[in-house]
Amino acid sequence: MARRTTDPGGRVEKAVSWTIKNLDGVVATGAALIIGLLDIFDQNVDDNVTSGATLLVLAALVFGTLTERRRRIADIREATTGTRHALEDLTMVRSLSGAELERALEQARQNTDHWIFKGGTGTYLRAVTLPVCVREAQRQRRSLSMKIDIVNPADDQACAAYARFRQTFAHRLDVVPPDAWSADRTRKESFATVLAACWYRQRLDTLEIGVHLSSVVPTLRFDLSASCLIITQDDPRRVNLLVERNRPLYDYYVTELHQSREQAVTLDLIRTEPLGEEPTVDEVHRLFDGLGLPLPAAFTDRDVSDIIDKALHPENPYRR
Repeated sequence: MARRTTDPGGRVEKAVSWTIKNLDGVVATGAALIIGLLDIFDQNVDDNVTSGATLLVLAALVFGTLTERRRRIADIREATTGTRHALEDLTMVRSLSGAELERALEQARQNTDHWIFKGGTGTYLRAVTLPVCVREAQRQRRSLSMKIDIVNPADDQACAAYARFRQTFAHRLDVVPPDAWSADRTRKESFATVLAACWYRQRLDTLEIGVHLSSVVPTLRFDLSASCLIITQDDPRRVNLLVERNRPLYDYYVTELHQSREQAVTLDLIRTEPLGEEPTVDEVHRLFDGLGLPLPAAFTDRDVSDIIDKALHPENPYRR
């Protein structure tokens, strides 16, 4: 059995350091002890035994005070550290409401070289985020990476579930939408986002874009840029959240969003059918056939034209 070794030099250094920090108490304690012992054992002063004992008690009290002071300092440091951590946690997430949300999204789009989105069908993404980010990348002549995670339009159950979820909060909107959410609308919106991603990819060589189709219905939307993460939802009565980069929560969600994409269907956009400035119905059919995501047979030419319009001429759904 190995013997436990000690460092005498280290113990001496700690003792000296403690003595220096508590020099006043050490001197008082030493003086009280010396005087008390002399008074007690002085044979010529046998009437002062009580006084000596009192000094000994005072010395013990001084030592106790030193110990208590040391304990209090440690408690204060611990409390200060806890308070500092609590304040950091409070500032980790900032709430957004009303116009603050649009300003935060606008700032997040500035000078970002990547964007990660996870949500329902990406309506706001293709109406604002995608075209603005592409335009800025073209203007600054830099690369842009985008990852999009939306509801799988080929999954009927997922589309129906998402439509039910959106209908839950439809009555809280200030403006009644022209068309209510349904499984068919969800399907078209997701197809439109895929089409928009392919269309913009063919017009910006430095755009690296990935589309992932999920069968899990999201209740929140995540927009992650190089500067922050913005979490929004469909209920306008609830606040939205902003997490700055270099915060632990930002890094947590980077991993979370990556894992979500890993469990989704990934589309191969490397070799897609060419699309004109105003894609035709036939071009769109060939595009989705090539992606292994054919449009439903029940879709008419009018339905396909509706998808094209949603993809390339979308309206900001949150414009007041």
